[in-house]
Amino acid sequence: MRKRIVDLSFGEQPLLDIGAYARRSRVITPAKRLHIALTVHRAPEVMVKVSGGARTLAGVEEHLAYVGREGEVELEMDNGTRVDGKGFEKQVVRDWDLDLEELDRRSAAPNPLRRSVKLVHNLIFSMPPGTSPKAVLKAVKKLAMNEWALKHRYALVLHTDEQHPHVHVVLKAMSEQGERLNIRKATLRSWRAQFAENLRELGVTANATERAVRGDSRSHKSDAIYRADRRRESTHVVRKQRQVLQELIAGRLQAQEGRESLLKTRETVREGWRSLSAILDDGGDHRLAEAVRDFESRLSPPWTDKEWLARDLLQERRRQPDRQREPRTR
Repeated sequence: MRKRIVDLSFGEQPLLDIGAYARRSRVITPAKRLHIALTVHRAPEVMVKVSGGARTLAGVEEHLAYVGREGEVELEMDNGTRVDGKGFEKQVVRDWDLDLEELDRRSAAPNPLRRSVKLVHNLIFSMPPGTSPKAVLKAVKKLAMNEWALKHRYALVLHTDEQHPHVHVVLKAMSEQGERLNIRKATLRSWRAQFAENLRELGVTANATERAVRGDSRSHKSDAIYRADRRRESTHVVRKQRQVLQELIAGRLQAQEGRESLLKTRETVREGWRSLSAILDDGGDHRLAEAVRDFESRLSPPWTDKEWLARDLLQERRRQPDRQREPRTR
């Protein structure tokens, strides 16, 4: 699988354009300074993720039932009402006119080359363990009101059954005005920035910065793989582990596609942080400049997923106690 690389040199504007500092841009506004300080001091990072989206009524109902724990947990709707109980998901589908939307789609001329569009987007807004769940919910509700009120129907629910508090949002893809929402990189960046700002307004330290800028080169797992891995049931992870083990036993880890791009991105990031520290020094902000230099010097290695997995497997092997062979008796 091709490694996904964060592009820092062109395309849609990143949240923290560290590449601009490598080009000696010297405009550091108070907002940018705050963002830089939060990043180098490793403030907790918000997570906004599209976990999927249903293309059928059955898929929508299944996901609603999942996030609502089969009706045992209340979902809050965009109009302020709350729904729960057995079969609540069917009522939501009717209220959102998704049955009519699917009927219209079926009556249209079929196109075998075109994949059916999503009826809903499934989103997750999350923060690290220790964050106030109430603050996470409040921050997401404010974002939802700002982004989708009177446009897109949505339902949200807070989950606290895992260490990291998170809010599931089921968002109708077609707006009440007949416009379809297509979620792009810039869309997610905007939502992440708003989510972090909303949390800070509530007194929660939160930040939104690209993973590559923070020196994080690991890819995110899909929801299904992540949940299966936590249950130790992921065939995908087991297959990858076996492949890496075989290469380690053979004495040579095969290079993963995308490594050169990863190294190039990391060098751009390092150059940007070094230039930024010089700009801050020139402006008299020596304390933050020193923090930037310390941050840049401590960036994790620019490894591929395979290299990280090899490191984890070797560490796990070292942690296992040596087994003493018992003397055989005849």
